[in-house]
Amino acid sequence: MVPRYLVNFDAVKIDKVITDVVVVGSGIAGLTAALEISKQFDVALVTKSELKETATWYAQGGVATAISSEDSPKLHLRDTLEAGAGLCNRDAVDVLVSDGPDRIGELIRLGTEFDWHGDRIGLSREGGHSLARILHSGDTTGSEIEATLIRTANAWQSVQVFEHRFSLDILTDNGRCVGILCLDEPTGRLVLHLAKAVVLAAGGAGQLFSITTNPPISTGDGMAMAYRAGAILADMEFIQFHPTALDQDSMPRFLITEALRGDGAFLRDCNGERFMVGRHPLAELAPRDVVTREMVNIMQRCGDDPVYLDATHIPEAVLKERFPNIWNHCSVNGINIAKDLIPVRPAAHYTIGGVKTDLNGETIIPGLYATGEVACTGVHGANRLASNSLLEGLVFSKHIANLIMHELSAEENGPVLEFKLEYRMERPQIDLNIERERRWLQRLMTDYVGVVRSEKGLEFAISQLKERDRILRAQFKSLAGFELQNMLCIAGLVARSALARRESRGVHYREDYPEPSDDWVTHLEHHFTEDAVAG
Repeated sequence: MVPRYLVNFDAVKIDKVITDVVVVGSGIAGLTAALEISKQFDVALVTKSELKETATWYAQGGVATAISSEDSPKLHLRDTLEAGAGLCNRDAVDVLVSDGPDRIGELIRLGTEFDWHGDRIGLSREGGHSLARILHSGDTTGSEIEATLIRTANAWQSVQVFEHRFSLDILTDNGRCVGILCLDEPTGRLVLHLAKAVVLAAGGAGQLFSITTNPPISTGDGMAMAYRAGAILADMEFIQFHPTALDQDSMPRFLITEALRGDGAFLRDCNGERFMVGRHPLAELAPRDVVTREMVNIMQRCGDDPVYLDATHIPEAVLKERFPNIWNHCSVNGINIAKDLIPVRPAAHYTIGGVKTDLNGETIIPGLYATGEVACTGVHGANRLASNSLLEGLVFSKHIANLIMHELSAEENGPVLEFKLEYRMERPQIDLNIERERRWLQRLMTDYVGVVRSEKGLEFAISQLKERDRILRAQFKSLAGFELQNMLCIAGLVARSALARRESRGVHYREDYPEPSDDWVTHLEHHFTEDAVAG
């Protein structure tokens, strides 16, 4: 049994912060929502770490949108649907590609500096795209966008920011979201943030795996708290692995952006041979699921050696100018990318599933919205098209902001912002090495719920997770303990969904069911009150 709340509390005795809206998360999705809503209403932005410690900050490649004369939203839609392997919500994709150019224009007006080639904005090509449509700022696009949004928030002084405040749970009263319960990490005290609307933009769950490009904060907290509150989680079996993470010991793994392949880099096996030629018409620029699975096959054949990214035929000056971050990072690690092959292997990168929403970001819980990687809008289907994620955060956060502002403006007497629940349950004290348990979970998920899956492996993983049920009910007082509980919760949902889907589709590959099936053109959903998977 998963408890409704992670901690016992008496709401009457806890400090309170009251605003019109609370936004959880400070990546592109959260900052966009907060900035838009703050034009009319009071907004509190709650973030687990520092403002810039987000997946957005680490995003290298860029943001996709159809702005060139050769491109169109229709072509962008086609590529997205093809990558999504039959499971995209076409209406959601249409919103994404149609609204995209306007959202990018707004970023530019705020001061985001994308690369230009003469008098035209520079565009690159990445896997699954039929032509160049990726806007970039060198190979640090995410940090450029994040810095712009943070700079704007500071200049406007319209958003109350609460850093190092961990969101424990979503508060509900008579089925409606009324705020969030937080742990203020510096002081260790509990705080209630009461609001008329909550926007969940808390990111993904890449830390479920031992090899990931995600920052340490990506532990699935937003998904877990939404699940406990009664929201629907959908498509949890679809975890995208990025093919080219630098093969090194540090974590998170340094990402070698797909744009390097878009500019001509090749993938080579342990014998120096290109292996994607003939495997897919787009070769190295095939969709990520295709490239990743072929890399796994090659690595197994080569005795678990990494594969190699070859950029040695690209002029050194081009590499230094176009990919300065990659050039510098590899140099520090003894790799001259103009002369040396770059060892790479797949790493968990993006949680495609998440909190199910409609086209306006609404969940089934009134007053609760979700956007960005924590959400499942249906845009990505079974496999996210490269560089669609930053755009998704921009587009759907704007829709959420517009809806919230409309609804709050129309309210004569909004919800009474008070919450008097006293929540108590028996919580066992357990002696636990939290860091060791976290590493165990990550290894279990990597070995049995990773790129290649099977019934036997998934059943074993689920059985091992069930043996940790006591941890879900235990009493913790530290952020690390709460993260572990959230990770165990989400890991179980991912594994159960992967076991239930008896086919291979997109990033979900079952070696015992290696082909897609028309019987599985459906979405698997989890709901806390039922604690079951339904198709």
